[in-house]
Amino acid sequence: MRIDQLDVVLRARSQWEAMELGTALVRRHARAIWVPWVLLTLPLFALLNGAGWWLDNYWLPALLMWWLKPAFERIPLYVISRGAFGAEPAPAATLRAQWHWGWRGLLPYLGWRRLSPARALLMPVDLLEGGDARQRRARRRVLGGAAYGHASLLTLVFWHFEAMLQLAGIALVFLFVPLDALPESLRIAVSLIGSDTPAWVWLGLNLLAWAALTLIGPFYSGAGFGLYLNRRTQLEAWDVEIAFRRLRQRLQGGAPLLALALLLLAGLLPPVPGRAQNAANPQTAADDNRKGATLRAPGDPTPAAIFGPAPVDTAGFRQAAARAYEDPQLGASHTLCHWERREPATARPPKDWDFPADGILRGIGDLLALLSRGALWIVVGALLLALLLTMRRWLPWLRGGGRLPRHGAATPVAHTALQLPEVLPPDILASARRLWQEGRPRHALALLYRASLDELSRRAGIVLPPGSTEAQCLRASRRMPEEADRRLFARMVRTWQYAAYAGRLPADADFQALLDDLQRHYGWPA
Repeated sequence: MRIDQLDVVLRARSQWEAMELGTALVRRHARAIWVPWVLLTLPLFALLNGAGWWLDNYWLPALLMWWLKPAFERIPLYVISRGAFGAEPAPAATLRAQWHWGWRGLLPYLGWRRLSPARALLMPVDLLEGGDARQRRARRRVLGGAAYGHASLLTLVFWHFEAMLQLAGIALVFLFVPLDALPESLRIAVSLIGSDTPAWVWLGLNLLAWAALTLIGPFYSGAGFGLYLNRRTQLEAWDVEIAFRRLRQRLQGGAPLLALALLLLAGLLPPVPGRAQNAANPQTAADDNRKGATLRAPGDPTPAAIFGPAPVDTAGFRQAAARAYEDPQLGASHTLCHWERREPATARPPKDWDFPADGILRGIGDLLALLSRGALWIVVGALLLALLLTMRRWLPWLRGGGRLPRHGAATPVAHTALQLPEVLPPDILASARRLWQEGRPRHALALLYRASLDELSRRAGIVLPPGSTEAQCLRASRRMPEEADRRLFARMVRTWQYAAYAGRLPADADFQALLDDLQRHYGWPA
């Protein structure tokens, strides 16, 4: 790796600064990242949702798109790992590289490492460094040691970002709903969630999930790459190596001038007497070098005579040294606290009659641990056996084709019980009373509600559109001239809603009082 070609400033950063560096790299190479991301993920999204529509199972495409996130995260890793060295790839080159680049190191992240909380930090080790499995395992352990907690927190934060974006997309839809229709719209939206959810609702939710993934995924990979780059800088001192390389380049430019200055300085220095005598007698010089003599003759010059007097320790030098030691990167001090016993325990002399409690307690603890482990395995086996034995009951529900049992205490009410009658009988109150006595109270209330709608149209002078909701009917009832009629219609609507949607039927006395009020206000024959 040519670290001298890096296009970023390498220095010792905190883990949070390293994440910000990664997101800055993503912003710098935004076009080179998002163009291939959309061109790759959008056709796959359409293909998976088309298969889900054909299978009538729409949660499976969303699950597959979420599970394939590590494969998509190769795109930002490929771009910023080359863009950091000043070689940003084109979108077409990035797309071509996805067919062959990084698959060997990616397969574990689509399998047993898919739920790893430090995936953003550890994926660059397998995709960018290579090596055999043992070397990659050692590199993951070394790089992830001090940054594993930050990488896990990064995963948690970005997961919340994606979830909030999806909720914000759902809330954005309701911003365009009028305020008076908002309660009814919310009720309809809640009723759409369940076994009868329309296909367009599933497709909309899947599209929101894909949009959140497209917006957040590259930043997540970039922040992980920033952590990876910072850990390698800390462990391998890349910033120091780059500083030395730049110093070497500057010195290489001034090397001839430095050599000339040394030659001139050597010519100006006076000759050393002792060295001159050794040069005149080569045998003596050889004997001195061979023996390694360290004694100096009385006539030999001293270092002070050659280099001058020793420098004086000035106050400025001491202040500079103090400031150097105050630098947290050079002379940082740490305070470590630990608990100690106020009165240290003294070793008790052994006795012949002492009971060997330590060994027995340790054995009891090992036995309890073994029994607990065995009990847990038994519980797991029992759960698996129960799942296998009840597979016929829960497996159809997972496939979306489950049916209610034919027998049981709770018999589902047919949807026809909640349908309003199209043609009204001439004796409305008598027919409603007869339906109530026959044990069909919802039919009776549906008949009264249908007749109240006709009375509303006649007294308010309006025509209700087909399929009008209860909220629309209540707003239309404000045009009725008399306040008593408006209150009676609101009471009828409320009674019908409780029975149709909440299963709360009125008592016999309340039902009879409702019939009396309808006869008195609307003039229906008894």
